[in-house]
Amino acid sequence: MSNDTNLEDQWGAAFAEEQSEKLKPREPAKKEEPKPASFNSLKQESAGTVGNMDMILDIPVTISVEIGRTKMMIKDLLQLGQGAVVELEKLAGEPMEILVNGSLVARGEAVVVNEKFGIKLTDIVSPTERISKLK
Repeated sequence: MSNDTNLEDQWGAAFAEEQSEKLKPREPAKKEEPKPASFNSLKQESAGTVGNMDMILDIPVTISVEIGRTKMMIKDLLQLGQGAVVELEKLAGEPMEILVNGSLVARGEAVVVNEKFGIKLTDIVSPTERISKLK
């Protein structure tokens, strides 16, 4: 029984120590002053050579040309058949939109070269305009 009593004493002491730790007031966390972010390495890379772009030149992207959009109910979509005409939001003669991975990068007009459709770029979207479209 002395082992049991000794074990109970150890558990009791550990429990009492744990309780006294919980009752101690905690010190408030030290506040650290915010530090300004450093983008020097980015500035050096962007202002440097074009050689850093070599890493991304082989990345495939999807380019698509959009002549217009429309919204319709599924019941109307299911009633379409061969020869049906779907009205788009764009007017005839408006420039088509060139999208790269779903983001607008340019506008242009349709052309036919050697019996194949193509698109002649008429306007490249500026980086500031691209960023404003993301918001």
